[in-house]
Amino acid sequence: MAHAHAFVADLNHPVLDEADRHHLERVLRLRAGDEITVADGRGGWRLCRFGPDLQPEGGVEHRPSAEPKLTIAFALVKGERPEWTVQKLTELGVDEIVPFLAERSVVRWREDRADRHLERLRRVAREAAMQSRRAWLPEVAGVTTFTDVAARSGAALIDIGGNGRPTLRHTVLLIGPEGGWADAERDCGLPAVGLGPNVLRAETAAVAAASVWTGLRAGIVTPKRLRG
Repeated sequence: MAHAHAFVADLNHPVLDEADRHHLERVLRLRAGDEITVADGRGGWRLCRFGPDLQPEGGVEHRPSAEPKLTIAFALVKGERPEWTVQKLTELGVDEIVPFLAERSVVRWREDRADRHLERLRRVAREAAMQSRRAWLPEVAGVTTFTDVAARSGAALIDIGGNGRPTLRHTVLLIGPEGGWADAERDCGLPAVGLGPNVLRAETAAVAAASVWTGLRAGIVTPKRLRG
């Protein structure tokens, strides 16, 4: 595996942006001639040699996207926890990340700052994808409503009271806010899946769900077989 990984707009003529070049030179201390992989965020990638200009080595390869596509939708939480959540979900391999407003959400982004917050989350996802050597960039959607994400095909609530088991039939997982689901949300008709007997922080529940579901998808987690 190459020493570092970055994203470029064009794999046929790969050019690093200034922020990535600074990180590679100053933080990772790459030197001319070091190997680096670059990706386009859509599955394409290739090996290059680092230097004032990237020197491609070999052809462009393509990594198929993992199936099924997994979405984690999480209710906005306080402070820097949304950034932490997006970072970890990206590292785990989640395909789409959707922040939303729940009835008991404490945090509500001001309209004049929403674009700035979203840009920050997307930058965090990009940096985490570089660190974790992803060929596919996750999609970080704009803030939406509970009703919107609950209407998606394959949606399920993550809830401590849920008696459903993790399954890849559920591919859109909704994580509630600090105050938990409101009665109307819990009674919306979606299946509810539990992650164990303990009460988890909202961001911990998001990461735990992503770990279980990406493990199921990769075949490293096996569903418990019922006796009968």
